[in-house]
Amino acid sequence: MSAGSQAVGLRLKALLAEAGQEPLDLALDGRFEDLLSLIIRWNARINLTAIREEKSILQRHFVESVACARALPAGIANLLDFGSGAGFPGIPIALCRPEIAVTLAESQGKKAAFLREAVRVLGVAAKVHSGRAEALTEEFDCVTLRAVDRMELAVEEASRLVRFGGWLALMTTGKELETLKSAAGAEFTWAGLHPLPGSEDRLLALGERGINLRA
Repeated sequence: MSAGSQAVGLRLKALLAEAGQEPLDLALDGRFEDLLSLIIRWNARINLTAIREEKSILQRHFVESVACARALPAGIANLLDFGSGAGFPGIPIALCRPEIAVTLAESQGKKAAFLREAVRVLGVAAKVHSGRAEALTEEFDCVTLRAVDRMELAVEEASRLVRFGGWLALMTTGKELETLKSAAGAEFTWAGLHPLPGSEDRLLALGERGINLRA
């Protein structure tokens, strides 16, 4: 392990501890360090994420996404990260939950190019859909959404991609939650709310598609 990955690993460990989260496996430290390096390098060339300071990237993007990955139910075989952007939470989910085959859907070409490079460098079980997520025809065990433009409309589209018995995972705020639950529709039962670290208002809401209105 390089000195750089040790340093990033220690900083991430401290931030996870502050958030009440267990540390990552040591084997993941270097991969998260590689992801951080990629983000910083690409952010210098394209508008990958508005958060540019290293600690803020670790705190807001990494810790929140790790918390999401750990809160997802067991038994998920495939997952769609709807409007993946810089790869959150999809890439940390692929790193922390290697049993899940992740699809990163991103319509902006430059961001999709970053995602392909991240998947290649990190060697995660993920593929990139360079296009609009709503154009996909397959259904998934879980669909995640975080900081997507026109979130209410995106949730409505994303709900159609969740298989019967699957999960819709919304990383949002308490203020927006009821509107987004309504957009998802009556097919979803909201089984749990998980506070997300770094904010008093941000949370992960898990909705299970347990009513089959499409038959």
